[in-house]
Amino acid sequence: MSSENDVHYDVHAVEEKWLPVWESLDLFRADDAAVTSGTKEKRYALTMFPYPSGDLHMGHAEVFAIHDVISRYWRLRGYEVLNPMGWDSFGLPAENAAIKNDEHPATYTYANIETQYASMKRYGVSFDWSRRLHTSDPEYYKWTQWLFLKFREKGLAYRKNSPVNWCPNDQTVLANEQVLADGTCERCGAVVTKRELTQWYFKTTEYAQELYDCLDDLQGSWIGKVVNAQRNWIGRSEGAHVTFDVENHEPVTVFTTRPDTLFGTTFMVVAVDAKLAEELVTDEHRADFEAYRDEIRKASDIDRLATDRPKTGVFLGVHATNPLTGEKLPVWATDYVLADYGTGAVMGVPGGDQRDWEFATTFGLPIVRTTQPPSDWEGEAFHGEGPAINSPAAGVTSGLDINGLPVAEAKSATIAYLSEQGSGEGTVNFRLRDWLLSRQRYWGAPIPIIHCPVDGEVPVPEDQLPVELPELRGADLKPKGTSPLGAATEWVNVSCPQCGGPATRDTDTMDTFVDSSWYFFRYLSAHDDTQAFDPALAEAWGPIDLYIGGDEHAVLHLLYARFFTKVLRDMGLIDWDEPFSAYLSQGKVINNGRKMSKSLGNGVSLGGQLAEYGVDAIRLTLVFASPPEDNVDWADVSPAGSAKFLQRAWRLAGDVTSSPGADVAEGDVALRKVTHKTVHEAAQLLESYRFNVVVARVMELVNATRKAIDSGCGPADPAVREATETVAILLSLVAPFTAEEMWARLGHPPSVAQASWPVVEPALLVDDAVTAVVQIQGKVRGRLEVSPDISEADLEAAALADPAVVKAIDGRDVRKVIVRAPKLVNIVV
Repeated sequence: MSSENDVHYDVHAVEEKWLPVWESLDLFRADDAAVTSGTKEKRYALTMFPYPSGDLHMGHAEVFAIHDVISRYWRLRGYEVLNPMGWDSFGLPAENAAIKNDEHPATYTYANIETQYASMKRYGVSFDWSRRLHTSDPEYYKWTQWLFLKFREKGLAYRKNSPVNWCPNDQTVLANEQVLADGTCERCGAVVTKRELTQWYFKTTEYAQELYDCLDDLQGSWIGKVVNAQRNWIGRSEGAHVTFDVENHEPVTVFTTRPDTLFGTTFMVVAVDAKLAEELVTDEHRADFEAYRDEIRKASDIDRLATDRPKTGVFLGVHATNPLTGEKLPVWATDYVLADYGTGAVMGVPGGDQRDWEFATTFGLPIVRTTQPPSDWEGEAFHGEGPAINSPAAGVTSGLDINGLPVAEAKSATIAYLSEQGSGEGTVNFRLRDWLLSRQRYWGAPIPIIHCPVDGEVPVPEDQLPVELPELRGADLKPKGTSPLGAATEWVNVSCPQCGGPATRDTDTMDTFVDSSWYFFRYLSAHDDTQAFDPALAEAWGPIDLYIGGDEHAVLHLLYARFFTKVLRDMGLIDWDEPFSAYLSQGKVINNGRKMSKSLGNGVSLGGQLAEYGVDAIRLTLVFASPPEDNVDWADVSPAGSAKFLQRAWRLAGDVTSSPGADVAEGDVALRKVTHKTVHEAAQLLESYRFNVVVARVMELVNATRKAIDSGCGPADPAVREATETVAILLSLVAPFTAEEMWARLGHPPSVAQASWPVVEPALLVDDAVTAVVQIQGKVRGRLEVSPDISEADLEAAALADPAVVKAIDGRDVRKVIVRAPKLVNIVV
């Protein structure tokens, strides 16, 4: 049926045709009034905004294609959809490019933003561009600074001196979460060291318990591995705080998850770089201690905590007292305890901790087991379940005896005794540490604090926000171990807002994760210069219904965004607890089994692929290749095959000869059943994010429609129009240009994006016949095509009369017939 010129489907001409039409129609602008008035139910669809480092790549293409499926689907279902986009535009790459090219970071940043913007428009994603934002705009970071000051008012932003992670290459501080498992910087790969600096922190630990507890509510709607990554990072553990008296010093409190092993404590270890170690060491041992500390500071935290690292340490010359036995315990400084874990001090229990066992063995310290290992135990330290022993040991005097008790009872008894004696209490500890947010680089939001010798830390008055960055470029930005802002003396030196005397601005900038922890709120009021966001709009649109991003953000960004949301709730700006009701993490686009990389020579140019195959073929390929959470290997997929399929779908629209509005009730029933079953299944599949299977169902519908046109009911049948219109609507989720062209050829005005989701007729979901299986003694002996509403009696009669079944029974007595109409008959002979 296809006409000759139908063969020539010019994908690029179609793209050029429809892009300006969509632009003029402003199809995807979200209507706040429709949601605040309750006229329409809302859906807030969000995908992680990109960093502007060059043009879009295959990873962007995948996540935008996946994201657009759900946002377009929601729009077809009649929801008012908010689907905004912006740029996470502060950060080191722009600063490094500025140093290299002797320019301002904004030059690199905004040129790349415009490049990516043009590519996103070309890619046909249904973003609401009226809400576009850039975190490096003063209009944005004014409110980042305002939020910092509000957090500080609540006691959640503070400054302290402490050992911090230092990247010697980038010459800046890193949060714990920005140090990779091998102890290197996540940005540049340099080995991270420690440095003592006064830095700004957000008090994330204030919300540790709630951040942990709320993960239970997210378990069903977030990818499980992401929830587990958050849970492990927060690291909740129950135990006790135990107080030890220490010679020539105030008592020291340590945290332990196993207070029942206190009878086996034979020494105490303190992190060598903790302030406590410096306070405890005697003059006699100070030189050895300082030499050891300087050596250890060269090692990363990951190296220090490695289980195979030889145990080292120095005696500090003082003793602590075991609160249960009164025994004197030597206090050592070591590298396998970290300064930011509790007080930086840990009780040494070599019988129950392998690292303590190795330390005790190295330095000849006593080892006392306090939990009975199994009879076949061949290891060293034992940390499992078993009855308490040596608690106390023979000849040791104590007011507590837990010998023979299982671990849980022994822990409870020990905590109760310590509490009675005033030397301990039960508690909960978290691995989570406060968020170090100071950065010694230029291209970030300045911290809005003024340091006055009279008034101390003084917040910049709100009417003076934003504190804008001074004009620096090129060599002025080179890392020097301190912030480049410190060299901008005219910017740094100011009058104190309180006393009017000479003062200086804080010269650090904020971690860029601060910018991305609240950007989804700013989308609600992107151009409002009177407030960070409108609480009424946050109430109407929030929380985000689906957030899509990569696994690499499973801890950092998601945790910080959750923290911000809870603080904003407690500030009275919102009334919901979690920012993202559902979270979907997409896989990566790889090539020949490996991550795409210039060094490996296996990179794939998105621009090149779009030029060769067209936007729709690339989008379709990425969605069809696998479930969203799995990796896509570009070597295993066929964009050429996708392009051929799209041409087949497009040709259907040219073959339909019935008019719009034709009475589909008069159409071919068999094709109508295929169409309605496809729509019914597609809705279920879309709700469960099985987008690749939706594409497969559309392909099946295209094949069925082509067959109906060529050798069935023919192109004039209204069922063919219904099927082809359904193909266009479903295809608009993944191939919007092709779908729009089909929609126009079918006689409809633009746009297919404004169509409604097809209504399913339940009667058309019922099969004309089903296959009933007949078993004898549990083995299949026959199959019958029967009506789906056949009665059990009729199905039994049909089964017993079937020639194959009669032959299999072979004259034997039928003892029992079990019927499960319409699909199963089980005969016992």
